[in-house]
Amino acid sequence: MPTQYRFSPALVIRSLGALLVLLGLVVVVVALLVSAADLPRALLSVTVVLAVSVVVAAAVLLRRVVPLVRFDDEGFRVRFLRGAGVKQGRWREVEDAVTAKVGGQDCVVLRLRDGRTTTIPVAVLDTDPATFVADLRARLDKGHGYRRLR
Repeated sequence: MPTQYRFSPALVIRSLGALLVLLGLVVVVVALLVSAADLPRALLSVTVVLAVSVVVAAAVLLRRVVPLVRFDDEGFRVRFLRGAGVKQGRWREVEDAVTAKVGGQDCVVLRLRDGRTTTIPVAVLDTDPATFVADLRARLDKGHGYRRLR
C-alpha cells in the first residue's frame, strides 16, 4: 500500500500568505481602475470573489491533494521540492539512506548506486520525522529483500 506525505501546515500557511499579498495587490489595482476609469463596481466584486476562490483552491491543493513524497512497494517519487535531486527511483537503486543537515535543515538523503542523490527536508512534511524515517527504512529493507533482526 502506498504512503503519501504532504506539505506541513506551516509551509502551506507561509505560501498562502505570499499568495494573499499578491492577490491583495490585484484587488487594490482593480479598485483603483474601477474608481479612476469609472468602470462598473461589479468588476471589483468579481475580482474579490475570484481572489478568495483562488486562495481556497490553493489551500485545498497544497494541503490535501498534492503529495510531496510517495512511497510504494516499487520505489519512491518526490514532487515540488526544488533541489531534491533525483525525483523518482526504485528501491533497488538506493544504496543507503542517511540523515544530514543540508543548508541548516534536517534532511533525509537517499544515495543511489550511480552516485546521484535525493534530498528530502523533513520540516516540509506533515509528519513526524521519526515516522517518516521508519517508513522509509521499512520500504528500503523490503525493496532490498532484507528482514530486520529482533
